[in-house]
Amino acid sequence: MFLALLKDAVKLALICALLFLLLKWYVAKRKPHFADTIAQHRLTILFVLAIILIGIKVSEEALDGDSGPADKAILLFVHRNIPQSWSGAFAAITLSGSFYGLVTLSILCGAALALARKWFEVLLLTCSIICGGLVIFVLKTLTARDRPALWETRWYWGTSFPSGHTLETACCATALAMCAARLWPEQAKLLRIFALCWVSLVGFSRLVLGVHWPTDVLAAGCIGMLIPIAIRFLLQFWYQPQSTNVSAS
Repeated sequence: MFLALLKDAVKLALICALLFLLLKWYVAKRKPHFADTIAQHRLTILFVLAIILIGIKVSEEALDGDSGPADKAILLFVHRNIPQSWSGAFAAITLSGSFYGLVTLSILCGAALALARKWFEVLLLTCSIICGGLVIFVLKTLTARDRPALWETRWYWGTSFPSGHTLETACCATALAMCAARLWPEQAKLLRIFALCWVSLVGFSRLVLGVHWPTDVLAAGCIGMLIPIAIRFLLQFWYQPQSTNVSAS
């Protein structure tokens, strides 16, 4: 099992590196004025490519409906090695990724951004939260993956794939990190680390509570982080020409 996981990881890393080299080659040939941008943001590009590839790979396996031996082994390992006395703390962490918690946080942050007239950030946060919720609803409705039943757990709505708490937390955390980084660019790295830690903790809490398979959580984290990245790209594409036209007039 470990060798199979290692093999998949090496394969994904090689594909990711190859895609990046192809992108670099294409930009150097066709769009040379973007070469410096590619070099400057190479780590971000590699990170996004890795998220896409991992998300596709994990989603393929999860959408089959069954959980593999790796899923069961990881979940049982977590259950055996995390003390029962910690369950309350992880229940509180999972609560931070609940629908009501994230919506309340998003409304408060959106209101603060609106008062500061940061409309791009308001749109980015709002669209990310709404799209995340829609993706969760569609995937849970379409998939038929049963939740883990390895020990007695609390009941949650919907099928196991994807982890709604993890996906929506990833959407919210990534969008907030992007919004804050635009306002305080010198703190961008710290904000990304904080967002990643929050998403990881919520995802791990779902495993500790035994209500999701590891692949549910991993796929949800990847999808949730990609949604705000895609929305930011689309908003910038829509915003930039308008800003140029306004300044030109």
